[in-house]
Amino acid sequence: MAVDRTRGWWEEYRGLLPTPFLDLAELDHHSSYLREVSILFVPGLLQTEDHARAVFSSRVPLLTPQELELRVHFRMERQRLAIPYEVIIHEAALRIRVSDRATSRAQLGRLLELSDSDRITLRVIPFDLDNFSRASSTMTYACGPVPKLDTVVRDTPHGSVFIDVEAQLNAYRARFREVKELALDPKQSRDLIHGLAKEL
Repeated sequence: MAVDRTRGWWEEYRGLLPTPFLDLAELDHHSSYLREVSILFVPGLLQTEDHARAVFSSRVPLLTPQELELRVHFRMERQRLAIPYEVIIHEAALRIRVSDRATSRAQLGRLLELSDSDRITLRVIPFDLDNFSRASSTMTYACGPVPKLDTVVRDTPHGSVFIDVEAQLNAYRARFREVKELALDPKQSRDLIHGLAKEL
């Protein structure tokens, strides 16, 4: 699919994908920095194509082959984002096999590769961690040009919710700081991911 970068690449998918997909890509585009906490899934911005395909294949109702490939292609396009990205992933997300061993191994390898990027900071929350009570705190925090334009995205069973009320933003900023303090540092995180890959 040809992409016209002059009017927002996501516009090529309008009418082909649900609007929340496009809204998320547009939010990425206007953000200066992204922070994410993910508990049960490898974030879409870090997924391999096979991993993304396996995730979308589990959707209910089932997608047609065309709908499936369109979503995978869109996710890969979204990964072209070039802004700083700080992500914290729970070990659970790294261990859950959305497909087979080969897909999981490739996904962990991809995380190791991306963690070498100057713009990506990746931390892992290990299972062996005391005082962690944020198991339901998956979120994406998009930093705007100024703090008042920040937005938090929460996934719900009924779709994505966009939050931009200042009091709530302050709470999510504090939550991210707390989780970051508990997570492993980037080197320890790489070591843990490397160990998980060796187990496969």
